[in-house]
Amino acid sequence: MAAYIIRRVFAAVLLLLVVSAVTFAIFFLVPRLGGQTLDSMAAQYVGKSPDPDVIAAVKKNLGLDQPLYLQYWNFVKGIVVGADYQFGPDPVTCNAPCFGYSFKTHTEIWPQLVDRVPVTLSLAVGAAVIWVVSGVAIGVVSALKRGSFFDRMSMGVALAGVSLPMFFTGLVVLALFGNGEYVPFADSPLEWAGSLVLPWCTLALLYSALYARLTRAGMLETMGEDYIRTARAKGLKERKVVVKHGLRSALTPLVTIFGMDFALLLGGAVITERVFSFQGLGAFAIQGVTTADLPKVMGVTLVAAFFIVICNLLVDLVYAAIDPRVRLS
Repeated sequence: MAAYIIRRVFAAVLLLLVVSAVTFAIFFLVPRLGGQTLDSMAAQYVGKSPDPDVIAAVKKNLGLDQPLYLQYWNFVKGIVVGADYQFGPDPVTCNAPCFGYSFKTHTEIWPQLVDRVPVTLSLAVGAAVIWVVSGVAIGVVSALKRGSFFDRMSMGVALAGVSLPMFFTGLVVLALFGNGEYVPFADSPLEWAGSLVLPWCTLALLYSALYARLTRAGMLETMGEDYIRTARAKGLKERKVVVKHGLRSALTPLVTIFGMDFALLLGGAVITERVFSFQGLGAFAIQGVTTADLPKVMGVTLVAAFFIVICNLLVDLVYAAIDPRVRLS
């Protein structure tokens, strides 16, 4: 098991380097391949009608006139140890980890990301708990009571939940119940939960419906296997047969799906945050796109990629714990 964990961690580190290289290429290499000049690339990082001196300063600070490999090295180095920028006589320091520097507002990106991560994390974790518990429970009961009124009703509701877009359900919830402002957990845990109940339920509706359908399908397939009949023939209690033998096998594919869904939400629940006016990573990314502040977009991209890689690593470890055959392959 230890050797498997070491291999997966090493692979995750390599994947993070690959992701950083791809992110760098999107923002610094692709525009060149598209025919943009260094001056036009530098102009994208400042406001409208920039002064030529400002463009020259940005070009120098970003090292756009340097070879691409040196630019990428400075890019990675800035994340690890920070970076210094020069605007006039006084240098500006972007402290490590430097996930970018907004030349439009002259602010570091990382502190802004840190301020918004708790909002997105609170939204994602709460919704994930609701959709996993409700989705799996409904899926198991529907599979065990196949063809019953509960099965038909729950799968009908699940179909509606999967079909309805997030912005529609969010706006309906807002129209019916209104919305309060986000309250930090440190200020008041009770008010924090109260401010997130509606976004949690709205976000969980889509995913719980999907997980209910997937759990039902997995349970129906698993409960018909030979080893389930053997477990029952041995005299095991039905609860043990369902939970230990049936549900454990049915949940294996759900682990992968949950890892990807949760990681994507940690990168910013864009629609939900927009509908409920929450200032999380998704809203921060939209702000960066609408104002053409590329360092903001790049910072969110790097953070989202980090969450996806880490969640995939955790999924691999959970897989190994659920199914010993995984760590032997």
